[in-house]
Amino acid sequence: LFEEQAERTPDAIAVVFEDQQLTYAQLNARANQLAHYLRKQGVGPEVLVGICMERSLEMIVGLLGILKAGGAYVPLDPAYPADRLMYMLADSGPLVLLTQHSLLQRLPLATLNIPVPALDAVDLAFDRYPSDNPNLLVVGLTSRHPAYVIYTSGSTGRSKGVIVEHRSAVNFWKVMQHSTHRNCPAHARVALNASITFDMSLKGLLQLLSGHCLFIVPQIIRADGTRFLNFLKQHQIDAFDCTPSQLELMLTIESRDEEGYYPKNILIGGEAIQLQMWEKLRSSTSINYHNMYGPTECTVDASIGLVNGAPDRPHIGRPIANTQIFILDPQGQTAPLGVIGEIHIGGVGVARGYFNRPDLTAEKFIPNPFSTEPGARIYRTGDLARWLPDGNIEFLGRIDRQVKIRGFRIELGEIEAALAALPEVREVVVLAREDTLGDKRLVAYLVMQAGHDLPEPAELRSKLARSLPEHMLPAHFISLEQLPLTPNGKIDHKALPAPDTTRNEVGYVAPRNIAEETLAQIWAEVLKLDKVGIHDNFFELGGHSLLATQLISRLRAAFQIELPLLVLFEATTVAELAQVIEIEQHLRTPPGIMEGKREEGEL
Repeated sequence: LFEEQAERTPDAIAVVFEDQQLTYAQLNARANQLAHYLRKQGVGPEVLVGICMERSLEMIVGLLGILKAGGAYVPLDPAYPADRLMYMLADSGPLVLLTQHSLLQRLPLATLNIPVPALDAVDLAFDRYPSDNPNLLVVGLTSRHPAYVIYTSGSTGRSKGVIVEHRSAVNFWKVMQHSTHRNCPAHARVALNASITFDMSLKGLLQLLSGHCLFIVPQIIRADGTRFLNFLKQHQIDAFDCTPSQLELMLTIESRDEEGYYPKNILIGGEAIQLQMWEKLRSSTSINYHNMYGPTECTVDASIGLVNGAPDRPHIGRPIANTQIFILDPQGQTAPLGVIGEIHIGGVGVARGYFNRPDLTAEKFIPNPFSTEPGARIYRTGDLARWLPDGNIEFLGRIDRQVKIRGFRIELGEIEAALAALPEVREVVVLAREDTLGDKRLVAYLVMQAGHDLPEPAELRSKLARSLPEHMLPAHFISLEQLPLTPNGKIDHKALPAPDTTRNEVGYVAPRNIAEETLAQIWAEVLKLDKVGIHDNFFELGGHSLLATQLISRLRAAFQIELPLLVLFEATTVAELAQVIEIEQHLRTPPGIMEGKREEGEL
């Protein structure tokens, strides 16, 4: 399909990253050269190829090259801890691992007995390989072969790879053509926002099949609401995907400007939309907001609902084409209208299963009792929902303990397993608490071994960060003498205490000047605390990357200064950040003003 599009519009711009771009003809040729190289290495149908790359044109070339060779790509985030990357590589067993020169030192090359070409290395000489399209008949690729394997969080402490076939991805692309992107121009500008390790990225990547121009959002811009909005405006983006958390950040800054730029379509997914945001979006007359629901196991999304003009109750829309959604009671019978049940999904979007996990595949992908098609299956999502009278579906949360925070799907059991592996921990429970509306945080409850006290939060996070990504690190750690139990002996989650967000006087140091006082007030408001001391650590108080972007935005307004997000990860206390701001202001203030006296003139 991409090759057909490249033949139709060879000179149209296909992909843009910063000041670089490729036409459809150039992208197709470079992907073909990589595909021929991969074919020489033995890549073909049912063969996995890892891709561990930062956002770049080479990343897109890599994805297309793998698919053209007949293989399935396994995306790996370079920011993941080494242990997590090692596990995914060992579990998937890719024949080749594509990467970039700057990442070679981060990868466990000594343990990998496979080719690890850096696509941006000048000495690989891919130019010596043909630039024509590989012969699909020779490759033997069909729609039933896997296109990618994406790893998701696992309840047993290890993530699991979901195998998705070409036919499923193509069906989702066709659905978007006739729904979310129906009113886009012929050569629309589409932003690639989500990471390729997250299946939401397909919402952008698949637009190359439609001849649209894909603008890759730089990582540093994704995490900053103001810069993201400026990026959308600068490139006049017609459509992009985001999570509700990311959208909320943009809405709180300013979603409109004096020049009247609006994206035509915003595709929302990854977590539930809160009622307050739903009310904002449904009254919009300028932007089409699409609420999209679906697990990775069902190819990105299984239902879509237009929020504009919708009723006042949030919903996830209706099943997409060639997809069936069944809401079943505990006995496996269809739940009546308005009655809560578990979502089961059938149709062409259902994944093949979990890589090398036949037991778990059989447990979650079960025979479809409502279909006469041989071998038809439905996927048990573990999500609760009910049918509304208008035919839409209301999402009501999880049956099990899988949660979504800031768009990331997290198995709480995986965090518990990492904490339980620490020798000083005897028992542990992790919850996702939302004690303040819209502010969901991970809280770990620990019972320590005899003779051990609860370590400092920074020490625990440091240990967890060796195997867990940042979004899976708890915001709070609470020590208990024992876990509360229900009368039948199970852990009583409702009896677990909320974290204390009030700041006691022990170790508290008050601000010493106006700058520290302003910073402490902003920190307290963003973190929803009563007060913050100058030596308190932002991340130990419950801060995370999304709150960090809000903080940077508030600092910009308060101090009239541009600070990169990275600063907050280096200057993590009020005192340290105040010093950084003082230096920045000193460097940017003209010498004449510095030498004068305040009372002798006006600014």
